[in-house]
Amino acid sequence: MRFQTGIFSSRLIAKSLFLKLVPHLKKVIRQFNPDIVHAHYATSYGMLGALAGFHPFVISVWGSDVLQFPKHSLVGKLILHYNFKRADAICSTSLSMIPEIQRYTRKNILVVPFGIDLQLFHPFQAANPFTPGTFIIGTIKALEPEYGIDLLIRTFHAVKQTHPEKHLKLLIVGGGRLESELKNLAISIGISEDVVFQGKVPHHEVPMYYNMLDLFVALSRTESFGVSVLEAAACEKPVVVSDVGGLPEVVENGVTGLVVPDNDLEAAVQAVESLMKNNDKAREMGQQGRIRVEAQYNWTDSVKRMTNVYQQLLR
Repeated sequence: MRFQTGIFSSRLIAKSLFLKLVPHLKKVIRQFNPDIVHAHYATSYGMLGALAGFHPFVISVWGSDVLQFPKHSLVGKLILHYNFKRADAICSTSLSMIPEIQRYTRKNILVVPFGIDLQLFHPFQAANPFTPGTFIIGTIKALEPEYGIDLLIRTFHAVKQTHPEKHLKLLIVGGGRLESELKNLAISIGISEDVVFQGKVPHHEVPMYYNMLDLFVALSRTESFGVSVLEAAACEKPVVVSDVGGLPEVVENGVTGLVVPDNDLEAAVQAVESLMKNNDKAREMGQQGRIRVEAQYNWTDSVKRMTNVYQQLLR
């Protein structure tokens, strides 16, 4: 079966202007004549698709569109109700978001998780600037409040204090609003020489940084799915994550990594220490993580799932 799909990108549409683009969108749809229109994000772009009046119409929920947007006002709730009512299929990237989506619709929710490119994200020996024998803890996340990078820095500080004999480094890859604040935190608690802020890197370089790590840590305060955790697992890295959102869904606790309570410094420190002390356990978790990603989260299977949704709609 052959079909075409119209997809909206957040990079193309400013939120303050999206309603004004409805007439233009309708014109584009008439010219393009797609089989399906698919809006990624349930609010602004979902509303564009809903107002365009085209069917079949698919909405994919990504996270903040249902976890944060409707919490701000009654209008936000009404917008989601309307958009979901107009949709012929609603997709979620994770099981954890389904209860939130069901606040605004009684329709069936299809889970189509993000997929990982296993050809790009795989284990290999990556050159790094650290002294041989250094245990490298790290994360690759945007430096934003929801991702708990401050808690990671404090966790690293506590581990260093408890194990002064260890050569430890913290590698933080990513950019964001909190960069200056987090750097100042590292300075204020006396670990700035051992914390490397790499900044944002090109996508094709990201696997190299995963493969520099001995342990990947994501102590997010909210997270709808956990793509970076799966990318780390695909590179056979053990992971420590907080028990929020979709993170416990993508990590099999005790098998591919360790799941700790949200915002619990002591639990995070204990988890990091346990994997730092037990190389065999950490290595096995990394290997099991790769197997889990291959089985449940590879890109090819995710594309097939989405294709099946399209095919069912066209039938």
